[in-house]
Amino acid sequence: MSAADPPVFSSADGPPPSPRSFDPDTASGIVIRAAHLSKHYGTVQAVKDVSFTVRRGDVYGFLGPNGSGKSTTIAMLLGLITPTSGQIDLFGFGDLRRAEALTLVGAIIESPTFYPYMSGQGNLRVLARLRSGVTSQRIREVLELVGLSDAGSKHYGNYSLGMKQRLAIGATLLHDPELLVLDEPTNGLDPAGMLEVRHLIQRLAANGKTIFISSHLLSEVEQVCNRVAILRKGEIMAEGSIAELSQRGQALIVRVADASHAIDVLNGVDGVTKVQRDGDHLVVTAPSARTPDINVALVQAGIPVFELRPAGNSLEQVFLEVTGSPDEQSADALLTR
Repeated sequence: MSAADPPVFSSADGPPPSPRSFDPDTASGIVIRAAHLSKHYGTVQAVKDVSFTVRRGDVYGFLGPNGSGKSTTIAMLLGLITPTSGQIDLFGFGDLRRAEALTLVGAIIESPTFYPYMSGQGNLRVLARLRSGVTSQRIREVLELVGLSDAGSKHYGNYSLGMKQRLAIGATLLHDPELLVLDEPTNGLDPAGMLEVRHLIQRLAANGKTIFISSHLLSEVEQVCNRVAILRKGEIMAEGSIAELSQRGQALIVRVADASHAIDVLNGVDGVTKVQRDGDHLVVTAPSARTPDINVALVQAGIPVFELRPAGNSLEQVFLEVTGSPDEQSADALLTR
């Protein structure tokens, strides 16, 4: 233990806290229900008619470019700001029991801070004093859960960025919440730190936690979430499971001799929903199962096919489709800040 750490009082090693006097709504399995949420700041509409449902056990990704309304929505979920309109229900408790519902939530908003001269364990002791019933044993359990057992006695100031973020997540776990809300948990981390946090989220999900994650990083959301909502300019543009959205975004790269003729032919193929020219090739939106049909149609039309392959990350196709190009995303972020 660091000399600067607060002592551990014997009372903290007493019996575990008594069971909660209330239980979340287990009948419906719904942890978060947001209905028609909107938030205005003067003439700026940060969030517009947002509705979604998060069920028990979900790792739900709230994905969108910077400035798309993710943090504003989270602040409304946590009661930090009041919606201009709309409703939020946590665990089926309703408005009258909102304070009780929030005791079942652990959250990280933006960049949490700790005392740099104290150890990781010492920082958790300080936070434990703010909550009744958090024992020394629970602190040790949390350090083990976030992979910091061996580093618990080290000064926080000497932690890597990944270790600091894992300690922050550990702080939200002290009271063993049912729901974790993580706002951009890998923001600013190097690849190693991102991997550490990703593995931690996967462990927590395997242990039955419901997790709500906001991020502008498609790859991170895709690797840890089972359901995703994609936002742009404060609106949900697409929502569903990873599999559903990936199927929607299936596309093929087609390189042919006569692009104009090929576009006419492909628009008549069953299952093809969109054909667009991109440089020297065509991007054809269609289920991968239609690949043979597309090839046959082009050959029968007398169009030589030089290349026919999957476009790559299908969820990425959906993300770019509904949020716009990277340049458009940057412009949107400036307009909505």
